Amino acid sequence: MNWLTRLLSNRTDTASLDVALRDAIANWEALAAPDLGTAHFETRYVVINTEASGLDLDKDRLLAVAAIAIDRERLSPHDSYYAPLEPDAATALTNLLTFVGKGPVVVFNASFNRSLLERALDEHLRLTPDWTWLDLHWILPALYDEHIDRPARLGDWMKAFGIETFQRHHALGDAWAIAQLMLAAQARARSLGLNTPRSLADLEHSRRQLRRHG
Repeated sequence: MNWLTRLLSNRTDTASLDVALRDAIANWEALAAPDLGTAHFETRYVVINTEASGLDLDKDRLLAVAAIAIDRERLSPHDSYYAPLEPDAATALTNLLTFVGKGPVVVFNASFNRSLLERALDEHLRLTPDWTWLDLHWILPALYDEHIDRPARLGDWMKAFGIETFQRHHALGDAWAIAQLMLAAQARARSLGLNTPRSLADLEHSRRQLRRHG
């Protein structure tokens, strides 16, 4: 039985969700999509990070979610969210949607974190957010190739920038480190005339294409 089979057999009947959760999801769905042409200093980015039982997408499962906002280029530990999925995954994920809004979202290693989170959202809430995902795994080497010129591990980038956090390999602890890296990315992007979420998305796309065909 693979992860897709398990997911389909375990999917929540959303009609059975608590009324407050269904209302919260409806409110989230009614939010307007963000303007990706807005300047960084006028944008609310949200860093999302996950905690899993392992690194195998076929076997492992999501244990906890975390998010930290970078609102108009300001990072505050008070503007954050963390929740384990047990014992109430639907509430944990609905509250994450409420905290994030419609994005844009920042992540490190989207191929793992995004897949894990989208699988859980589909399983428990039967939805897939249409967020704009900005993956620092690709964006950082495009902006700071004098430090590392290829996709690298989060720990390598933390070392390159001298960044520390209160707890490694914890969803919120690593999200705090990723948020600090995002502030550095915004600063370098501005100096290069990349002033909006869309310009960062385009930069990531170009870097992926270059890597694929390089």
